[in-house]
Amino acid sequence: MQRKIPLPRRWNRRVKSAALQILALGHYGFTAFLARAAVARDRRTRLQGEVDRLQQELALLREELRIKDARMARLHPHRRPFYIPFERMAILELRAARGWSARQTADRFLLTLTTVGAWMSRINEEGPNALLRLQEPVNKFPDLVRYIVRRLKVVCPRLGKAKLANMLCRAGLHLAPTTVGRMLREDPTCREPIAAALPAAHIVRADHSNQIWHIDLTAVPTRLGFWVPWRPGALPQEWPFCWWVVVVIDHFSRRVQGFQVLERKPDARALCVILGRIVRAAGTAPRHLISDKESMFTSDGFRAWCRRRGIRLRYGAVAKHGSIAIVERFIRSMKHECTRRLVVPLRRERTRRELAFYVAWYNNHRPHGALGVRTPDEVYRGLAPACEKPRLELRSRWPAESKCASPQAPTDRDGPLGASLEVSFLGGRRHLPIVSLRRAA
Repeated sequence: MQRKIPLPRRWNRRVKSAALQILALGHYGFTAFLARAAVARDRRTRLQGEVDRLQQELALLREELRIKDARMARLHPHRRPFYIPFERMAILELRAARGWSARQTADRFLLTLTTVGAWMSRINEEGPNALLRLQEPVNKFPDLVRYIVRRLKVVCPRLGKAKLANMLCRAGLHLAPTTVGRMLREDPTCREPIAAALPAAHIVRADHSNQIWHIDLTAVPTRLGFWVPWRPGALPQEWPFCWWVVVVIDHFSRRVQGFQVLERKPDARALCVILGRIVRAAGTAPRHLISDKESMFTSDGFRAWCRRRGIRLRYGAVAKHGSIAIVERFIRSMKHECTRRLVVPLRRERTRRELAFYVAWYNNHRPHGALGVRTPDEVYRGLAPACEKPRLELRSRWPAESKCASPQAPTDRDGPLGASLEVSFLGGRRHLPIVSLRRAA
């Protein structure tokens, strides 16, 4: 006779929390499995781990879309938000590419068969009030400039209006950030989010390069998050759940002097080794080194190492925003423009390679607002700024003696009044754009 095991009292009140615990444990174990597969010597094992990761990512994305579609499906079809003309045409293009029937198209995009049929019957309509529309034709200057700005925003959606204006300026087209913002607001598909106002930070000035360096470290998650439902509410901050990245920035030029990827939070001895390599690569040591007051920076060993090399340590204020703003701003940019745009690899050499691509792009191609639209390498090496080269003036009646959007540059009126936008990507990474403008033939 089998004996029944009694369930705990009020066990049904813990079912939902238990489900979260089980899923979090699964996430914990799956991340550890991927880490072992990523560092395996057998290539087949590494590839199988990558296949498993992609299959899990696909399943989670499908579940995310299912939840969003279920919410929209509960609305009456006439109360759902309408697709704009460009989106309607994109839906029909996707239908043709996938070979869907009208029923499949309606089910995928929560439409009715009548709506899909109406779109197909009115596909050849012309004019500004057409139900379906392609991209606007480029036939005169205002349309050309808007087209360039909107296409660049589509290709680089994370860039704000100031950064877009700076990149176009370096490519030869001088536009004010307010002009770029107005062009983006005119297109509902390129609306720019409103940025929250940040408190002004104290600025520490330097007279030349390699006078003041900043150093800091940050944790970069490998699986896009640390949260778990059990106490203390976070996964261990070490590999395989995150990488620790040490960054050194030159204050005067904002140039990244070096970085290092580590499996766990470094101690004072590891920081001395890393900083020594960066000093040897730069050929000189800074006069001042600014950091926060973490234990590894305030330890006697690290202070003695800096003293022997003539480096004066300076510390930011405790719990005060902006006390080490230069390096904190770079870390924010690195996460916003790089690590959050991809799934951080579990192999250290691959993570180091991705960050090396970003650092090369940041130093050579990313314009910096505090440097007058110059790049850190242009300031550090004393190169001629690209933003001061002759600009493309596409307004045929614009007086040559009139000023353009800052920074000022002479006019290059040779050739036809037209231009084409060319966007390449450093190392094939879509989040590292290199913008250039060519005169139309």
